[in-house]
Amino acid sequence: MSDPQLVLEILSQIQSSIERVLNRFKPVSSVSYFLDSEAGLEKLDAICMQLIAIGENLKNLDKVAGASLLDRYPQIDWKSAKGMRDIISHHYFDLDAEAVFDVCRTNLPEMGDVLRQIRADFCSRSDTPQ
Repeated sequence: MSDPQLVLEILSQIQSSIERVLNRFKPVSSVSYFLDSEAGLEKLDAICMQLIAIGENLKNLDKVAGASLLDRYPQIDWKSAKGMRDIISHHYFDLDAEAVFDVCRTNLPEMGDVLRQIRADFCSRSDTPQ
């Protein structure tokens, strides 16, 4: 690993984006919330921007820390998380609001937990302050 501080910074940015998404997602009770009003569409747009940031930072983490870091935590489908960034960025008008809803409701809370574990494990291995 080339730069432990950079790895920690990227992990922190991903965690912040997850927290921001989960906070924005709190009032969303169903997929129709996203689609039935201008406010819902704005919420969907804001969440998608953070999902793009998460995917981009996961790709950056692979470059900085090596793909083997995330591979040690197979409980998360990292490839799909990175791929969601590509789908949102390149096929936005084909965006599936139900998929975004499911990711926010199901996947992001677990990803946040795993990222906290990655950070703790990384700090204990590299003697880098948290």
